Amino acid sequence: MQAFRMHRGSAAPLLRRDVDTDQIIPKQFLKSLERTGFGRFLFHDWRTGADGTRNPAFVLNDPRFAGASVLLVGENFGCGSSREHAAWALEDFGFRAIIAPSFADIFRNNAITNGLLPVVLPEAAVALLASRAAAGNYELEIDLESRRVRDDLNFDEGFDLDEAARHRLLHGLDDIGLILQHEHDITRYEQQTGK
Repeated sequence: MQAFRMHRGSAAPLLRRDVDTDQIIPKQFLKSLERTGFGRFLFHDWRTGADGTRNPAFVLNDPRFAGASVLLVGENFGCGSSREHAAWALEDFGFRAIIAPSFADIFRNNAITNGLLPVVLPEAAVALLASRAAAGNYELEIDLESRRVRDDLNFDEGFDLDEAARHRLLHGLDDIGLILQHEHDITRYEQQTGK
């Protein structure tokens, strides 16, 4: 998992509330157990019309937001099913951080375990950032070490993240990486028990 310390990237506004995981990555694309390749199906039903063509009105199809790595969303993002594929699709598409007033708990945990930073800011702050991002070519800096979000227009606000999640992201530790931090203790235990 890629470590997250500080990220500076362009932001895309998608201020929809209650975006569920089936909207993030529809169920018909869940046929692979690999963590890659899901980005092309991200928000498929919104990005693509019934005839299979791209919907030019959808924000992620707008050339102004090509390459965006920070997604600004409405509250309760990632609700619905517990599919980890939602975090995989966002990360595979190129997002490093999602900023919202709130996240569904399971999605939040899936994001963290896959190296995607969920940042909770007040609704008014997210709305301000989204309004600034609407014109395109708007960058945010997210500093996980100091737990702050900044822009070049004097926005500077802190965010909370529990220390366990922060440690995991700062050091790029997935579940196996967390266990391997205790490799010495595991080896010592196995030697003592003769296993």
